[in-house]
Amino acid sequence: MTVDDAARMALALPEAAEGERYGNRSWSVTGKAFAWERPFSKADVRRFGATAPPDGPIVAVRVADLGEKEAVLGAQKEGFFTIPHFDGYAAVLIQLTVAARDDLREAIIDGWLACSAPGLVRQYLDREAGS
Repeated sequence: MTVDDAARMALALPEAAEGERYGNRSWSVTGKAFAWERPFSKADVRRFGATAPPDGPIVAVRVADLGEKEAVLGAQKEGFFTIPHFDGYAAVLIQLTVAARDDLREAIIDGWLACSAPGLVRQYLDREAGS
């Protein structure tokens, strides 16, 4: 998958908007970023040491809290990971060339749910339940 695939998934959600964050594409709802491109900085690459960092496009996606982050990472879905820079931060990283399309879509929806206003979340969940 590509960043464009992630963008299509994000922008299919109600009131989602695309913008830029630190020179990279990001997607937000109600003013909060729920997903964004996250290339590795030089410091990130150094922290990998002798291990090669994941290659290809990477996106970061918000999760509701650190408990959910642990659960997502504990599920060991292919392409989902974190780095020391994200310690203590409620988001996971996803290697797009490895992650399954359905897993990415689910993560993006969960990120959107974590950042959306409660009324918007209710409308979305009611609509999905009626589908």
